Amino acid sequence: MESLPIENQRVKNVIDFTTKGNVLQFSKEIGISQPRINRLFSIDTRSGKYPLVSFEIVQAIINKFVNINAEWLLTGEGEMLKSDNNTPAVAEPQLPSGVPMLPFDAFAGIGTDVEGVNLDTIEERYVVPLFDGMKMDFMISVRGSSMYPKYNSGDVVACRMVQELLFVQWNKVYVLDTISQGVIIKRLKKSDKEGFVICKSDNEQYEPFEIPMSDIRTIALVVGVIRLE
Repeated sequence: MESLPIENQRVKNVIDFTTKGNVLQFSKEIGISQPRINRLFSIDTRSGKYPLVSFEIVQAIINKFVNINAEWLLTGEGEMLKSDNNTPAVAEPQLPSGVPMLPFDAFAGIGTDVEGVNLDTIEERYVVPLFDGMKMDFMISVRGSSMYPKYNSGDVVACRMVQELLFVQWNKVYVLDTISQGVIIKRLKKSDKEGFVICKSDNEQYEPFEIPMSDIRTIALVVGVIRLE
């Protein structure tokens, strides 16, 4: 018989910890029906496999039980509980500051006319439980197809500021605030020309191009993505 998938086992561990194994109480706490939770621990007779843990269930758990480590629940890395032992098991109502959402698009392909990334002026902010614990400075929307299939137009990417170009990791995706092309999202590669970087699209229909490092005003590493089907 197929063993319980590790992702499903982590949900079971959360149930055991938060409600002492009471699935009915747990389902009421997170707002997901008891049958849906029960199905996670039973093999589907049609497929012969255990159902996958859905994004909706993961987000409901993280929203309700703030002392559960989101990274552990998603990937298994770290401990089940956050390091702050004083954090209550159930979230208390509060007004979170959230992550700033830049009011313009990272125009994947040809850039934009917007001048600069000024986080101090951003009023639109969002709380994203799945990004809890990640070091990120802002979110921004992708527009265009040059980074397909890695990122689609309409995806929202979470970004972490990079203070110096010396700390750039080659072949990673970055959001660049440039003087010549505005804000673009590209995969950066090392150039043979001193003082330049290669901006490469994942979509092979777009040719790579080089820009001088002096053209880059702000640079941020893409560390996460929210995608709507």
